[in-house]
Amino acid sequence: RLLSVLRRRCDVAGKRLSGPGLAAEGRVLRAVLYAYHSRLLRHRPYLALQQVEQCLKRLWKMNLVGSLETLVELIPKKNASEAHAECLVPSQPMLETVALKVLGGCKLILRLLDCCCKAFLLSVKHLCSKEFILLNTVASGLLSRLWFVIQYRCVLQTLTSLYGVLWTMLHLVSETQQMPYIKGFTFPSDISDFLGVNVSSEAKKQKAKMLITKKSTSWMKKLFPAMPEAVSKVGKKRKSETCTSAVKNHSILCPVDIGETVA
Repeated sequence: RLLSVLRRRCDVAGKRLSGPGLAAEGRVLRAVLYAYHSRLLRHRPYLALQQVEQCLKRLWKMNLVGSLETLVELIPKKNASEAHAECLVPSQPMLETVALKVLGGCKLILRLLDCCCKAFLLSVKHLCSKEFILLNTVASGLLSRLWFVIQYRCVLQTLTSLYGVLWTMLHLVSETQQMPYIKGFTFPSDISDFLGVNVSSEAKKQKAKMLITKKSTSWMKKLFPAMPEAVSKVGKKRKSETCTSAVKNHSILCPVDIGETVA
């Protein structure tokens, strides 16, 4: 019964980590950083975005999804376990390796969420100061989506529940035959002690900070006040003429994102 639970939770964790949403947001983040690399090397929101990208890079490089898939292949299927009185189980070294990666992955995702929250607050702050409007608008939307994808798909919660099953299985296997692979480290029975925070309460705090920032600033109204209808029609006409001429010239101009209001 424990093997079937472990297989199921490994499958769920692998699917949520390798989902299209997280990968898509990572690609957009890299594209934004590449586009603004030469102009915003000392800009605080840009540096905060780089920290978010570093967390994502480390999460992919540790290949947690591949380790989970390997562990699933080593778990016998239900039919095989029912046909025989005894069945093979993953070895202690394999369980220790996956458990250690799950612990590291939880730490990284927790750090990623914290970096997303801090970078979002910085982007909104600089956006209200009318500084690099285009970058900070894109960054605030990107960071909120990335944070939401991780929370909505319960990536961190899935890994914490997976670790509980892994620890139980590791404890049973080590009692049967001692084959320690990772020495000098004691696997915690409760992952909250290792992380140092409660996952659900930390997520609620970050969400409250982001929502309060959105409600209190109303930066869209400050930056783009309501215009008279006549001025709005003239602006729309000029915009359509500019787009038509750009298509005819087959050239794409890079906007000067200096954050200054244009009359």
